[in-house]
Amino acid sequence: MRPNAVPPACLPDEVPSRRSRRALDWLVFFVADIQTGFGPFVAVFLTGEKWTQFDIGLVLTVSGLVGLIGQVPFGAIVDAAPSLRAIAAVTLVAIGASAFAFAAWPIFPVVLAARVLHAGASCMLGLAVASISLGLVGAERMSERLGRNVAFASAGTGLAAAAMGAIGYYLSARAVFLLAGALALPALYALLRIRREEIGPTSTVARDAPTTGGSVAAALPAFARNRAFAIFLVCILLFYLANGAMLPLAASMMTLKSSKAATLMVAASIVVPQFIVTLLSPWVGHWAQRIGRKPILLLGFGALALRGFLFASTGDPALLTLVQALDGVSAAVLGVLVPLTAVDVTRRNGHFNLAQGVIGCTMAIGAAASSTLAGYVTDDLGSHTAFAMLAVLAAVSVVILALAMPETKPRS
Repeated sequence: MRPNAVPPACLPDEVPSRRSRRALDWLVFFVADIQTGFGPFVAVFLTGEKWTQFDIGLVLTVSGLVGLIGQVPFGAIVDAAPSLRAIAAVTLVAIGASAFAFAAWPIFPVVLAARVLHAGASCMLGLAVASISLGLVGAERMSERLGRNVAFASAGTGLAAAAMGAIGYYLSARAVFLLAGALALPALYALLRIRREEIGPTSTVARDAPTTGGSVAAALPAFARNRAFAIFLVCILLFYLANGAMLPLAASMMTLKSSKAATLMVAASIVVPQFIVTLLSPWVGHWAQRIGRKPILLLGFGALALRGFLFASTGDPALLTLVQALDGVSAAVLGVLVPLTAVDVTRRNGHFNLAQGVIGCTMAIGAAASSTLAGYVTDDLGSHTAFAMLAVLAAVSVVILALAMPETKPRS
């Protein structure tokens, strides 16, 4: 039985309480709201401030490297943390402060520092929220909980994108980041509504398992020997190498071709996919538990490859916005299946957050390299060539996933 848990006489559906489950829903919702401001609106804002594509890519790459460096050690820290709520609270404050700094002083040193702070805090916050989710419901119900998390995150992202798009159009792109910073307050309130005593240990995924899964030094080689996990990392690397720059590059194209309506088009490029994610993610969580992880992963990876090839074939802002809807399929699949794969590979030996950190580190490598690579190719060969390159990388990941990736869903 978990420390400080309610007595066994309570009904199973009372653990965790309705209050904690609803508070987690709203925490995920508002965190997604905040993070929306740091998405493609960054490219719109900095392009409007006359930044070059290389400078924009450089800032995104440096902040991506911070996420890369922090993922694994932060994962180990969260595994050992005595209070997940405290970690989440500190990171929320840091993200809010970085948003305000970004809006107030859009000069290179300040923007770079704000992006670095945001990247580090976001790394910790993502791990903490996933750990709180696992601590509340346990491994056996994590698939459904992840589907619910992704649905609320998508709803938050979609609504925030619509609001931020309107604010950017009628006021200014700078106001988008002021709103993002202010949204840290309701997120903190939702976090504090989660009952601390209901969050069980997450150093292992089984509630009745021991609370330690061996040392970090022993866990990392064990991950490397896990064939499914190693192939999954390769596929994730290629996925984010293809996906990281796709929407920012499309947003820059929209800005150059239709500067006045660019903010609204970018907002639509976020709202429509997030609406799709909201609808699909519970389905993804349900069917990943029924038919396995691999078929669902192939759907998400294939949607990315198709989106890249379609982006490469058009430059019309309206069509770019329409094609971006495919991102909803990929986002629903990856949002659920990435942490669920971490649950699968740590079911026996623990270190859930460390596994998340390794996956997150791989994502950060791909996303960071994607921004600089796509920016370089765009400046030299044009955006259509850059999109074609990204599409080919995505297609390679589909092939590897189909031919080499084993199923990770436990047979029982």
